[in-house]
Amino acid sequence: MNSADEVVRFEDVSMRYGRGRDVLSDLNFTLAPGSFHFITGPSGAGKSSLLKLIYLAAQPSKGRIRLFGQDVSHATHMLRPRLRRRIGVVFQDLLLLRHLSAFDNAALPLRIAGRKPADYRNDVAELLSWVGLGERMGAMPATLAGGEQQRLAIARAVVNRPEILLADEPTGNVDHDMAVRIFRLFVELNRLGTTVIIATHDQDLVARSGRAVLHLENGRIETRPATGRAML
Repeated sequence: MNSADEVVRFEDVSMRYGRGRDVLSDLNFTLAPGSFHFITGPSGAGKSSLLKLIYLAAQPSKGRIRLFGQDVSHATHMLRPRLRRRIGVVFQDLLLLRHLSAFDNAALPLRIAGRKPADYRNDVAELLSWVGLGERMGAMPATLAGGEQQRLAIARAVVNRPEILLADEPTGNVDHDMAVRIFRLFVELNRLGTTVIIATHDQDLVARSGRAVLHLENGRIETRPATGRAML
């Protein structure tokens, strides 16, 4: 596979915090553009750490990481922001800004990028309607239900049309029906061309999705191809 056929490549990548033991050890895998993968594994296996390496919030202690064909193992401060603009992230604790409305939370990446409200108002409104928040655009995060907050975080992560979408336990605090609804949002984004990577403990969702899996355990990774027919 050449660089044009991959968005993420890990080559013998290890990671540790401080002087502790390796959280991740000798990881080797490649993700193609437009692919869909789950990251699974027990608590403490390194799922969140793996996502941090992909969105450049951490650096490997060993090995090489390539994003979009570029070596980012020790990316400079100038390179990181450019690459991060191509990656959307749904954090486990959502990180919604409580003093901003749903609309302004979703629009924040565009505002930071210097876009004028008149240029993006309709696009953000359309996106919020698409995730089922069309009637809640003026609501503050504290007044939104858990599933609504999750969908708002997804909208914010994809508002600038990222090439990669990372989600850390996006269905961890919602019921089964809402988890399925959120998963279907990710499927639709993937159909539009976004590479989707979801870290989750929800084994039922993984099994029914029919999607490929990167399974982490004891710091090691096992790639499991998509098997069976998708049931969601």
